[in-house]
Amino acid sequence: MAKDQGAALDRKKLMGDPIMVTTIVVLITFLTLFILYPLAILLVDSFYGDGRLTFDVFKRIFAMPTFTRAISNTLKIGFVVGIFSALIGLLFAYVEVYVKMNKFVGGLFKVVSMLPVVSPPFVLSLSMIMLFGKAGIITRFLLGIYDNSVYGYWGIVIVQTLTFFPVCYMMLKGLLKNIDPSLEEAARDMGASRFKVFTSVTLPLMLPGLGNAFLVTFIESIADFANPMIIGGSYDTLATTIYLQITGSYDKPGAAAMAVVLLCITLAMFAVQKYYLEAKTSATLTGKASRARVPIEEKSVRMPLTILCLLVSVFVVMMYISIPFGSLFKLWGKDYHLSLVHYQELFRDNGMKAFKDSFILSLIASPITALFSMVISYLVVKKRFRGRGFIEFVSILAMAVPGTVLGVGYIRGFSGGVFRTGFLQGIYGTGAILVIVFIVRSLPVGTRSGISALRQIDKSIEESAYDLGANSGKVFMSVTLPLIKDSFFSGIVTTFVRSITAISAIILLVTPQYLLITCRINELSEKGAYGVSCAYATILIAIVYAAILLMNLFIRYFGTSRKIREAEKDA
Repeated sequence: MAKDQGAALDRKKLMGDPIMVTTIVVLITFLTLFILYPLAILLVDSFYGDGRLTFDVFKRIFAMPTFTRAISNTLKIGFVVGIFSALIGLLFAYVEVYVKMNKFVGGLFKVVSMLPVVSPPFVLSLSMIMLFGKAGIITRFLLGIYDNSVYGYWGIVIVQTLTFFPVCYMMLKGLLKNIDPSLEEAARDMGASRFKVFTSVTLPLMLPGLGNAFLVTFIESIADFANPMIIGGSYDTLATTIYLQITGSYDKPGAAAMAVVLLCITLAMFAVQKYYLEAKTSATLTGKASRARVPIEEKSVRMPLTILCLLVSVFVVMMYISIPFGSLFKLWGKDYHLSLVHYQELFRDNGMKAFKDSFILSLIASPITALFSMVISYLVVKKRFRGRGFIEFVSILAMAVPGTVLGVGYIRGFSGGVFRTGFLQGIYGTGAILVIVFIVRSLPVGTRSGISALRQIDKSIEESAYDLGANSGKVFMSVTLPLIKDSFFSGIVTTFVRSITAISAIILLVTPQYLLITCRINELSEKGAYGVSCAYATILIAIVYAAILLMNLFIRYFGTSRKIREAEKDA
């Protein structure tokens, strides 16, 4: 009863605050227009035709052998990549948390986990072709194999596994750190071997987390557009089939129906991952360990596991190193003399315009996304009102929507749809729609980070400001935001990185007016101009890495966490 009265009082207070009401209305409008509306238009396009409800479009696409084959291929790749990525991620996480290693190995693990974050999603596809293709430096010049083909199923599986396993590694590392070591030590005291302890204690405790990592990778894999496009060859996936249905067959209703099928698959997996496995994972952990874990030092365990991880790490680093070398070799496969010819060609190829456009659009999207994320997090954690669940659900929903699906939805929604005239019709084909896509794609990551940060702040801190007469806007800007500025700045850089390396959501929306780096790399790779592609990718990786270093330096010297640590030391 008291709880209901408190909630009613909070809502009444909220409705009396015009700044907060305006913010909520703006957010709900934005989320409805740019997330729900494009998806709704896809459903209308798929089920409604000739003034009636019909399944004709679905019947037509399911009668296409290419589409049914693409579904089968996509699910097969997603399943295999999910398993491989989860297993390799588990191996890396277990070695880091449980096994005693030297600083070099630990540093190498950090580099490997960081590389997929700072690079475009298709860099490994370029490396794979240059190292193991028909003119590959390893296959042709070291092994003397002249007819090796990396295109197709196994090419996609290897590249996606190497791209996504660091995500599993980061997820599982956190889970393993939270398992109380006394549970495993009790089994060891009863005479169980290391393997027995792992299979009977550690693995059961983290099985839901392992399933969570598998599903996250599965969703990433089936939604991936860039890698199958570059290294897939004739092996069709749903993302590439949807793209070709629009750009090759000009069949927008058919592409919309295909996008709905892909969306249904990802939403189903996302629902299982988000609402079942995440909850189960937190329930299986025993909380923070009461004392430090004793690292495994037996050579029989330490050496084989460390060697396996080192082999994978060295292979991944070698793949990434081949990109700058690919940009410096005069002609890959023929002439390995160092030259800047590809960088010269890059600047003749409007390279400066591509970098300028990508940089400016990403820079515009970054602070807007970070602010939106923090505001949404603040409303979800600190306020009670009827639309709170809607805002949280829709802002996180964008995580489950593949970029290609979102791109088709924006084409159908803003080049026609309900808004045939007016401002929203006018944004199609402009930089504004690209900025909006960047915001929508990065919003879930920033929101989840903000929610985690805000849950650590005691409610009484803000209530004191309210008691002194501050309104909600003043409280948020002067009290809440400074306390979570680490998450805010992290959100800015994360959005910048995700935006400048994005391709799947924007490749259908970009126009000749804007040149974007990732789209140029994709076009040049399809033409076989790997040297110039590598030059673009090398500069892009340098820009992204510099942005992340600057953020880390800024947070280190000006962040909240540093001040808190100093205060704790003084206390």
